[in-house]
Amino acid sequence: MEHLTLLLVVGPVLSALFTQLSSARPKRDVALVSVAGTLITFLIAACLLGLMLSGTTPGQVEIGNRWGILLFDPLSTLMACVISGISLIVHIYSVRYMAEERDYARFFVLLDLMTAALLAMVAAGDLITLLVAWHLVGVFLYFLLGHDTSSRSAYRYGLWAFFTYRFGDLPLVLAAALLYDAFGTWSLPLIFDQLAANPSVQTVFGWQLAEVVAALIAIAAFARSAQFLLHTWLPYTMAGPTPVSALMHAGIVNAGGFLMNRFAPVFGGTESVLPWVFIVGLVTAVIGSVLMLAQNDIKKALGYSTMGQMGFMVMECGIGAFSLAVYHLIAHGLFKGTLFLSAGGIIGEARKDDGVPKDDLYTFVVERRSARNRKPWLLMAALTLAVPATILVLAHWVVSGDFFQKQGAIVLLFFGWVTGAQLIFATYRMRTQNIWRLLGLIIFSFAVVILGYTVISHAFDLFLYPDPAMRSGIYAAANIELFWFDILVVITTLVVVLGWLVTFYAEQKGHDRSKGIGTAWRGFYTLVAREFFMIAAFGRISDAILVIATRLNVWLRWS
Repeated sequence: MEHLTLLLVVGPVLSALFTQLSSARPKRDVALVSVAGTLITFLIAACLLGLMLSGTTPGQVEIGNRWGILLFDPLSTLMACVISGISLIVHIYSVRYMAEERDYARFFVLLDLMTAALLAMVAAGDLITLLVAWHLVGVFLYFLLGHDTSSRSAYRYGLWAFFTYRFGDLPLVLAAALLYDAFGTWSLPLIFDQLAANPSVQTVFGWQLAEVVAALIAIAAFARSAQFLLHTWLPYTMAGPTPVSALMHAGIVNAGGFLMNRFAPVFGGTESVLPWVFIVGLVTAVIGSVLMLAQNDIKKALGYSTMGQMGFMVMECGIGAFSLAVYHLIAHGLFKGTLFLSAGGIIGEARKDDGVPKDDLYTFVVERRSARNRKPWLLMAALTLAVPATILVLAHWVVSGDFFQKQGAIVLLFFGWVTGAQLIFATYRMRTQNIWRLLGLIIFSFAVVILGYTVISHAFDLFLYPDPAMRSGIYAAANIELFWFDILVVITTLVVVLGWLVTFYAEQKGHDRSKGIGTAWRGFYTLVAREFFMIAAFGRISDAILVIATRLNVWLRWS
């Protein structure tokens, strides 16, 4: 186990070295060396995950005396398998995609080094190793995004991402310094044990250590995972190679969720941090999803989609569902990486479509479909609200009887309820001869998905956090005062129910939405289309800083 854990991190570095040494050989040979090294790394990660699933006791490998510790635990093995698997897919895709690009060998060397940095980050068992790997991920990403040195936009936004990452490094460095000052060790397991034994330990300023460190870790995660106000680098880094975009959205931007899970014992000892994490994630999820809908560039739309998904991942951490956030980041990484790698094919298919909208006459004459068969709107509204709620409650009750005693569980059920209602409403709007048959298939599919999602998320919970006391502590840290929580639940439920009733009524009456568009709606659309004017604001701030720097240089006679 020790040798495999060490080889997991060293393997990609050796692959990068051999790839560089073979750079003078034909491109196919260069790619073969890099792909073979990544394949071996993936097999090692799969073996380590298999050992952990088989019941092997977690352990660690100590390279140095005080730092250089690599962990063999459920979180590190699971993340290592995901990262190496996605990296292998990106490597294979890049063999032909990058064949006409300059510096072919350098690209694969950077991919190998990025894989090594990511694996070192997830396996880091001490603060020094974690900080070094965390920093190197940002450095290698900068070079990968700016691989095409002739692209001015790639260089500009790669530098933008680099500075955002460096801003996110500062809170993590400060948190590491506070932990070392309090406990005198860099080892994460020792820090977590001492913090659990003395949860009331304070910082040099008299603040509670767990609260301050958790807040700093959260800010570092916000910058890396593109949360609102720190998100602008993500949708504008699309000028880089498509394989880099796939790797970034599938394995790099998810690092915020990993970081919060690695420091889950710290968050479990807090009282006020996780509710704020939930708010930041919720705002990011909503804004990212809205901005995605206003994009006409497929890669930029995928970028804002990732922002919304990262917001949802952080929101799951904010309600105490840390293991669910890991499941989310894995699922998102797999499907978002696939979307980026297939974006070119989608664009090619779209160019073959005439784009002519199909109205009712076209549907009836050409596609031979019947007109929409309307059902009583009140009945459909009741089904829309009641069916998803029933399925969600039964699925979670079957898996875990105490699930509903946690506030975070109620929040998850609420979002699942809204999603299910949206699915049934979309079914109601479809043109079909037998709406009940289609509705039955949709409900059955929803039930299967929810049951599978519930079982898998519960399995992740048991695998990553087998200690029931720790799981309960994390959920308890996310709770707010019961009175205000009940008030929010009641108000939100009433708003959702009334909103769906109004939506069904308007749909039944056939109200033309275009007639209802007024000045407020146009203003909102302009705001969304201009991305809330944040890019323009940041541009002006950047220009002002450059002007000040220029005047300062002249005044101090530096240039």
